[in-house]
Amino acid sequence: MTSVRLMPKILVIIALVGGSSIVHAGPGAHGPHGEHLEGASLGGGSALRRLPDGTVNVPKLAQRRMGIRTVLAPLSTAAVSVQLPGQVVMDPNAGGRVQAAHGGRVEAGPHGLPVAGETVRKGQVLAHLRHHAEPYAEANQRSAAAELRASRVIAQQRVQRLESLEGTVPRKEIEAARAELAGLQQRERAVGASVSFREALVAPVSGVIAHANAVNGQVVDDKDVLFEIVDPQRMLVEATTADPSLAARIDRATLAGIDGVVLRVVGAGRSLRDGRVPITLRTQATAASAPALAVGQPVTVVVLTKEPLRGVVLPAEAIVRNAANEPVVYVKIGAERYLPQPIVSQPLDARTVVVTQGLAADNRVVVQGAAMLGQVR
Repeated sequence: MTSVRLMPKILVIIALVGGSSIVHAGPGAHGPHGEHLEGASLGGGSALRRLPDGTVNVPKLAQRRMGIRTVLAPLSTAAVSVQLPGQVVMDPNAGGRVQAAHGGRVEAGPHGLPVAGETVRKGQVLAHLRHHAEPYAEANQRSAAAELRASRVIAQQRVQRLESLEGTVPRKEIEAARAELAGLQQRERAVGASVSFREALVAPVSGVIAHANAVNGQVVDDKDVLFEIVDPQRMLVEATTADPSLAARIDRATLAGIDGVVLRVVGAGRSLRDGRVPITLRTQATAASAPALAVGQPVTVVVLTKEPLRGVVLPAEAIVRNAANEPVVYVKIGAERYLPQPIVSQPLDARTVVVTQGLAADNRVVVQGAAMLGQVR
């Protein structure tokens, strides 16, 4: 009889002990496809670890240490996005190049030779270029200068004689001699300047020296680019696409991974370049300190079109990669349980993405700390 009376108590103790190793989904929990998980036995323990079914068990204390934050992700409508390869180019109206019109030797300007990164203003003398000529041509110039000098001396003496005889010689002869002397003086100055001509190289625009290729005493040829000047606040981005109609469907555009800059579409080319259509976009800073962009820098342009797309908008950091290198987000299915859910997404801008497949409207998604969950083993 005693053993019969103890049987219910033993069964209760076994049930309590056995139930301590079972983890139940929290009230109101749903799976990624809307299935109810309330009361379902998920198995596992209370330690921070990844379970055999792929879910991650994270105790409350560990969640606080890891900074886990979740949101109830709603379905919304976003714009269809397209990623385009591109590069930063110079705005022809806000930049310029300083080139040598003729061959010569570089000489420093009044403030020395500028270097890359130095700020210059329009009209500033950056350097001087002393032109050089062939020895035979230079000898001819010097010979012509000597002849003109001798003719000018003779003309000066003749003018002085005629002026001393003023009143006895016709006035027209004196004026003719003076005109001849003035002409010889002008020709002598012109030929003399050409023998030792030095050209001032000035900045065509105000901005920053992006490229400097000038050294004191350097001998350059004509059309050599010595300096390249850009305005950091007025840069262009040239993206390429195989769709000629894309430019007309662009609503707005941003640079992937670069905050503080938005792009405004200027237009698309009407000729193919390597089988693709170039689209020109102008940068506009959205903050007081815009990020530095360099001419020739490769960038990824995220284009938002005017076509609507329905999905779940999440921060880009919510998406991580699993062991199979698939993009996943972590869905909270219990008080201490997180399920990695494969998804399909498209970028909206540098910070947000839209998930088009894999999530339901009432899923609670991890938006902060997902990378930490992905490292739990």
